[in-house]
Amino acid sequence: MAYLSGLGVYLPVPRMTSGEIALRSGLPEWVVREKLGIHQKPVPGPGDDPAKMAAKAAAEALKDAGVSGAEVDVVLSIVEEYKDYPVWTSAPYIALEVFADRAWGFDINQKCASFITALTVAQGLFAARPEVEVILVAGGYRNGDLIDYTDENVRFMYDLAAGGGAAVLTREGPGIKLLSTRLKTDAVLAQSVLVPVGGTAAPVTPENAGQFKLRVTNPEGMKTRLEAVSLPGFFEVIQGSLHDAGYTAADLDYLALLHMKPSAHRAVLEGLGIAEDQCIYLAEYGHLGQLDPILSLKLARDAGKIGPGSLIGLAAAGVGYHWGAAVLRWERERGT
Repeated sequence: MAYLSGLGVYLPVPRMTSGEIALRSGLPEWVVREKLGIHQKPVPGPGDDPAKMAAKAAAEALKDAGVSGAEVDVVLSIVEEYKDYPVWTSAPYIALEVFADRAWGFDINQKCASFITALTVAQGLFAARPEVEVILVAGGYRNGDLIDYTDENVRFMYDLAAGGGAAVLTREGPGIKLLSTRLKTDAVLAQSVLVPVGGTAAPVTPENAGQFKLRVTNPEGMKTRLEAVSLPGFFEVIQGSLHDAGYTAADLDYLALLHMKPSAHRAVLEGLGIAEDQCIYLAEYGHLGQLDPILSLKLARDAGKIGPGSLIGLAAAGVGYHWGAAVLRWERERGT
């Protein structure tokens, strides 16, 4: 079994407003706010590197769980691939920063589905390793650095923001019990979004350094494919994880859904029969990649939208192309 026992979020102080995005992109501000669903988003300040933000969120999650770093057995880092240093693992750094001196760990990267993937891995670790009692999942994200606001093909990523998020998972409850997860990949879109330079295929040079930005390789092809698979992908993983847990969408009290344009957000809710007040739309935060479910959960808990007895769903999707969902139940006491 696995219980979510603590949450932590770190958000940088600086903000980019809808007006600033409009100015950089040439879009009317009402389009940024109403069509893209971005009112503002956190952007990095000095020292806000991804692994450092992850470590700050991790410290908050441990405090929230009432667990010390010394009690952590495993650190699962979901720090984004674009991070403090290239060719570097961040799990050891997070362990060092939170004094998890005896923990071992590794990095997981499945883009915006990384947190759901980490939950799946944590389930497996608890099942296979009886000595594992506490798992720390932590990530940092600032892919907003890689957005060219003059490129209309990446408009759907204008919401990319910066921040850190973390969760403490324990073998024993009570708490928010992880019941099931589902993952799905569409390999057709494997190369749909990428940074075209800086890897072995095209090493960065003084001449191409300006192209170190996220790009869509085949805009029309990606649009056509996503129109066919995006919503079905969400429904498949959400309904599949609910089925595995013995529930349906009608049983959900809250859905932690990543930030996406308002029309897509509404389509997911309507397709599942979920009311808008059973979800928090992240217009004031933008998109923190794989950390959105953590942020949404914390906001919902702080607002009293979830509590003991709540059935909670998490859902995310990211380039690659990946979908992930999880179902959790907040137990009043162990086993109930």
